[in-house]
Amino acid sequence: MANQSGQKKPILISGAGLASLLLAQALRQTSLPFVIYERDASLSFRAQGYRLRLSTLGLDAIESVLSPEDWKLFWDTCGKTGGSGFAALNAVTGEDITQPKSDAPPQKMVEQERKGGPLDLGSRDGKIVGIARGEMRSLFLRGIEDRVRWSHNVTGYETTETGVKVIFADGSKSEEGEMLIGGEGIYSKVAKQVSGGKLKTYDTGARGIHGQAPTTSFKELGEGVWRAVDESRGEGNKVFMITNVRPNDMDDPNVNFGWTMGAQPGVIQPPSGDYAIIGKPAADMAKELSKDWHPRLMPLFNNMLETEAAFWKITCSTPWGVPEWPNDPRVTVIGDAAHSMTPAGGIGANTALRDSALLGKLIAEAGGFAEGITAAYEKEMRVYGSEAVAQSYGMATGQFGVKITEDSATV
Repeated sequence: MANQSGQKKPILISGAGLASLLLAQALRQTSLPFVIYERDASLSFRAQGYRLRLSTLGLDAIESVLSPEDWKLFWDTCGKTGGSGFAALNAVTGEDITQPKSDAPPQKMVEQERKGGPLDLGSRDGKIVGIARGEMRSLFLRGIEDRVRWSHNVTGYETTETGVKVIFADGSKSEEGEMLIGGEGIYSKVAKQVSGGKLKTYDTGARGIHGQAPTTSFKELGEGVWRAVDESRGEGNKVFMITNVRPNDMDDPNVNFGWTMGAQPGVIQPPSGDYAIIGKPAADMAKELSKDWHPRLMPLFNNMLETEAAFWKITCSTPWGVPEWPNDPRVTVIGDAAHSMTPAGGIGANTALRDSALLGKLIAEAGGFAEGITAAYEKEMRVYGSEAVAQSYGMATGQFGVKITEDSATV
């Protein structure tokens, strides 16, 4: 549908996270107009979080969207780590506590991982493929930089007879668009409005800290995906650390690898409960929690870049499934706005990328807005999204000691 100037109205996208940017790339491939509204002032406005592991499904989704040139650049940027699963260490003694890899079917592997067993992480060519979230966002932003409206905080929307408009925090409204896709994460106002409050994100109570250190600090660990577990504080106080040490750049102190630390509810608490605090307070807490760990692990904390440390809150959508709500033909949600997950299993980002590829394909095939697009997308998304949330939550109950009920606090 065209506006008064005769041009096709844009598709409005709320949030400039991974799912939103990949969806935008899908629209770009078919020359459909779009605008992205992002509350942050720039891509580097805040910490980008932990390095992401890309599954087969996640990689397939990305490759199906990007142009051959952009896909090659993306693939070449990814790190490829040998091995096919976690190598687990006792964080204090350094003892190898990796359980033997199972040859059981995939569903049995999921059940085993829920109980703390090995998870098969290989995605292509027998390698574990990973990339930093910040690098990924920068690559997905290529060629669409002029379509992002920074410092635009979306607080809701209104539909019209011929489209939809976004409402911003200052009360102003956007131009009219054909559709609105809410991809602004766990605090999505679009998700709450379109679902009538049925889409909820629960605070599990578990907390974590992201950190970085020069690659030379990881040489004692060596190549692999490592999970260090500290149970020395007793029941209910377990702390763990996960990192992906890829083979390249390990001798270059100018390159940094990331790690993430997590703990059961109550163990990690940022000052004044403020998760916007980054830098030294987070770094000091990580150093205190790891002070008695094995010498193989200590360089990750002794040499950490204190300015890059950041707290994070472990959340999860309704574990028993993505809820249904009355469909709006012009408005839907993707990524964490639809199905937030714990970090257990590395499922969340990959599921979000599937959303982008699926919805982008449906919109492209229709040449823009058409009745039935959001309904078809939501029907399929609810199936794989519900499965993914259930798997992630199931693993997290063992790894983080979390439990969600209908009475649990939401964010």
